[in-house]
Amino acid sequence: MKTKLAALCLGTALASPVLAQENNMDKLQNMQKTDAQFTFIEQTGERAEALQAIVPHIKVPEGFEASLYAVVPDARSMAVAPQGTVLFVGTRKDKVWSVVDRDRDRVADQVKDFAPSIAFDIPNGPCFSRDGFLYIAERNRVLQFPAAEFFFEGPDPAVGVVVAQGELIPPEEESFNHTARVCRVGPDGKLYISLGQPHNVQPVDKVELYDQIGIGGIIRINTDGTGREVYTRGVRNSVGHDFNPANGDLWWTDNQVDGMGDDIPPGELNRQTAAGQHFGFPWTNSRIEIPDYKNVPRPEGVEFIEPQVEMQAHAADLGMSFYRGNSFPERYRTGIFSAQHGSWNRTVPVGAQVMFTAVDAEGNAAGTEVFASGWLNEETGEYRGRPMDIAFLPDGSMLVSDDFAGAIWRIAYVGAASQ
Repeated sequence: MKTKLAALCLGTALASPVLAQENNMDKLQNMQKTDAQFTFIEQTGERAEALQAIVPHIKVPEGFEASLYAVVPDARSMAVAPQGTVLFVGTRKDKVWSVVDRDRDRVADQVKDFAPSIAFDIPNGPCFSRDGFLYIAERNRVLQFPAAEFFFEGPDPAVGVVVAQGELIPPEEESFNHTARVCRVGPDGKLYISLGQPHNVQPVDKVELYDQIGIGGIIRINTDGTGREVYTRGVRNSVGHDFNPANGDLWWTDNQVDGMGDDIPPGELNRQTAAGQHFGFPWTNSRIEIPDYKNVPRPEGVEFIEPQVEMQAHAADLGMSFYRGNSFPERYRTGIFSAQHGSWNRTVPVGAQVMFTAVDAEGNAAGTEVFASGWLNEETGEYRGRPMDIAFLPDGSMLVSDDFAGAIWRIAYVGAASQ
C-alpha cells in the first residue's frame, strides 16, 4: 500500500508542472496572470567567449563582416517582429526565445524565454503576419500571439489556438523524426506550414493518408485555423520556405533520402508556381528514382516538378529567406540565402555554410554559390557550428541561427556603399 501511495504521489508530482502549464493556457486566454518565471541567458562569460573564438573562422565575401549577435541555446527558426524591436527564435525542445537589442549596437542585450507559462512541444516554427500577430508551429499544434512584439516583456502574453493539440497531424503519426515545422504568412494572408514525413522513405501503405493530410508537403490554412488545404505535395522534409516578393512564388528547401551513398541524392531548392504541384517524393529525389518505389505506380496524370537548384548531397539545406533589404550590394538583392546544417551520416562531412542563389527576371534560379563558411573544420571534420536559419534585421544585415553552437551570428556589409 505504501509503495502504491508513493508511486501515486511521485506520478502526481511529475505531472504537476505539465498540468499547471495546460491550466495556464486557460488563464492566458482569459487574460489572467500565472506564476511563471523567466529563464534568462547570460550574454557574457565563458560561453560567450567560446563563441567569440569561432568568429575569426567564419569566412564571408570581401566587404562583409561576421560577428556574434546573441547566445541562444538550441537556436532554430527565427522571426523578426514587424517593427524590429525583438527577434523570436524557436527550438526543437520546449523553449521559444526572445532576443532584444535595446541600444541598437547590433549585439543582443537580453535573451529570455517567451511565454514561459506555456508548455511548448518542439516550437521550431515562429512567423509573423504583417499586422503583428506571432504564430508558432509546434510538433502538433499552432498557437497565435497578438501583439507579441509588445507582450513579450511579461511572462503571460495573450494567446489563441489556431490548430488545437493533436489536430495538425493525427497523434498516431507523431514522431521524434522530421517534426521541426516551419511557418510563413503568404501574400494571400494565409499560414503555410511544412509537415515533414517521419520516415526515411514512408511505407507504401502511408502514401494515401499522407497525401490527404499533407504530411510530406506544405499545407495552408486561414489564420483562424479554417480552410485547410494541401498546397505542396511530394516533399520529404522541408525545414525552410519563403515567398519571392517579386511575384509571390513559394520557394522551399528539401532534405533528401539517406542510405543511397555519399553523393546522391542531391539536396533541393524548389520553386512552386501553383497550388497542388507535386515534387516527386517518394518516387524521386530530384531526378533520381528511389529504389523503394521503383515498382509503385506514380499518381496518374501528375507531373513531377524538378528542383530549381540541386545542392550537394546530404549538406542538409534548411532555413532560407529572400533578401529584401538594401544594405547588401546590388547583386545580392532579390536573391535567396539558405542555410546548410551539415551532414550527419556522410563519410566525409560537408555543409555548415550559408548559400546564395541569384534569381533572374523570370523568377528562376540563376546560379548558386557559397556565401559564408567556416563552421566546419575541414582538417578534423568537426563542426564549430551548424547554421540552421536565415533572417534579416531592419538594417538589412543577416542573422544566422546555429542550434549546435547555441548562437545567432550576424553578417553585415561594411564595404564601400558604391560597390
